[in-house]
Amino acid sequence: MRLPLSPRLAAAAAKPPRHRRLVRLPMPPSPPLLSSTPPPAKLVETPKPGIPQPHPLPARRRLPLADEAQEEWHPLPLSAGDLSLPLTLPTGQTFLWRRTSLSPLRFTGAVGPHLVSLSHLPDGRLAFLLHNGDPTATPSSVAAARAALCDYLNATVPLADLWSQFTAADARFAEVAARLGGGGARVLRQDPVECLFQFLCSSNNNIARIEKMVWTLAGYGEPLGEVGGFVFHRFPTIERLAQVSEQELREAGFGYRAKYIVGTAKELIAKPGGGAKWLALLRDRELPQVIEGLCTLPGVGPKVAACIALFSLDKNQAIPVDTHVWKVATQYLLPELAGKSLTPKLSIVVADAFVAKFGKYAGWAQTVLFIGQLPAQKLLATEVTSDATKATKRKRGAKIVEIQT
Repeated sequence: MRLPLSPRLAAAAAKPPRHRRLVRLPMPPSPPLLSSTPPPAKLVETPKPGIPQPHPLPARRRLPLADEAQEEWHPLPLSAGDLSLPLTLPTGQTFLWRRTSLSPLRFTGAVGPHLVSLSHLPDGRLAFLLHNGDPTATPSSVAAARAALCDYLNATVPLADLWSQFTAADARFAEVAARLGGGGARVLRQDPVECLFQFLCSSNNNIARIEKMVWTLAGYGEPLGEVGGFVFHRFPTIERLAQVSEQELREAGFGYRAKYIVGTAKELIAKPGGGAKWLALLRDRELPQVIEGLCTLPGVGPKVAACIALFSLDKNQAIPVDTHVWKVATQYLLPELAGKSLTPKLSIVVADAFVAKFGKYAGWAQTVLFIGQLPAQKLLATEVTSDATKATKRKRGAKIVEIQT
C-alpha cells in the first residue's frame, strides 16, 4: 500500500520536470595542445545552493616541470634552413626524441640534465623551452641549456655553405636537397656514451624496436619530467648500466644485444680514467684509430663504429655503409659495383668514394643521401603518442625503415 503524498510533495510532483541548465565556464590558459583540433570545452552543472558539493579528485601527480601556462621560448642561433626538426631528430641519428606537439611541431628530449622542447618561432628561428629549470636560478639554467644545445646541435657548422658545396659537386645530392627543401638535415654531436649504447641496440633492427630498447635503457637514468605523456630521463651513466643484468635486458626484449650492452659497460668501466673519458678522448684521434678502438668493444663492428664516430666523435668524414648507402653508391658513385654484395672491403671502397666526392664533411652529405632513401611517410609522419599508445601506432612503420647499421 502506497502512502498518500503530502500536499507540498503532491504539488511538486504535478509540475513538469525542470531541466538543469548547463553553462559553459571560461577555459583557463592551457599549455599548447598535442593536436591541431582543440578539445571541447567542459560542460558543468550549475551547483544548487545549500547542497554540499563533492570534493574534486586529486590531480594525477607529475614530476616537477616549468609552468606550462607561462612558456618562455629562448631562441637559438639556427634558422629552419640550418636545422629542420623532422630531417634531423627522427631519421636515425638518435632514438630518444619524441614529438610532443603537432601544431606547432615540437620535439622533446633530454640533453644532459636539461629537459627541453624544440620548435621554430614564427620568424623561422629555432627556439627551446626548458622544462626542468631551477626557478631560483633561471638565467644560469637557461644559459647552461642553451650552451648544451648549441654543442649537441653542432650549431657552429655552416650548413648552408656545406650544402652549396655538395650540390655543386654532385647532381644526385642536388636532386635530393631540392626534394628535402634545400637545407636543414644536420648531423648531431651527441654525448659519446649515449650514442654508443643507442647504436648497440641497432644491429639488425628496425627503428620501432630500436626506439623501444633505447627508451628502456634511458629509463635507468635520473627522471627529468613528463611532457606530452612521455616521462623523460637523463641517459644513465656507464656505472649505472653496468649494474643491469643481461637477464633483465633479455626479459625486456633486447635478445642477443643484452650481452653486448652489459659487456661494453663492464669493459668501459675498466678503461684507465673511466669509460666516459676514454670515449671523449677519441675525439682527438684520427678516424682509423677511432674505428679500431671502438671495434674492441663487444657488439661494435665497423658500421656501428662509423655511426658513433660521425654522430658523437667529430669524425665528419665517417661513412656508415648500410644497404641504403650501398644502393646510393652503386647507382651514382660506383656503378661498376652494381650487382655485387656488400663486404667489409667494399665498405671501405664506398667510404673512400664519398670522401673523394664530398671532402672532409662527407659524412654530412652521406646523411642527406641516406635520408633521401627513406620512405616519404617516415619524414612526413606527425603522430603524437604517449608511452601507453606509441607501441601499437608505430608498429606499422617497422617494416619499411631500417637503420643504417
